[in-house]
Amino acid sequence: MSLQDDLNAVRRNLDELTRKVEQLEKKAARQKPEGSAAPPDRSRMVTVPDTPYDNALWTDTDDEGLGARDRHAP
Repeated sequence: MSLQDDLNAVRRNLDELTRKVEQLEKKAARQKPEGSAAPPDRSRMVTVPDTPYDNALWTDTDDEGLGARDRHAP
């Protein structure tokens, strides 16, 4: 496949994606008229305190993706 063929394929896929997004936007606009948003369900809401977490929660933990605190990355 040449570079031009690749570019044409990307353009076709982008055009198709644009059409699909437009269809979804129109469908969403028809299903839910503006201003009719339901109030939030307060029974599912969780209050998160502003106080700092206890440092004991982080004892013996590793930094995700960085490995253990006492070792160096390879």
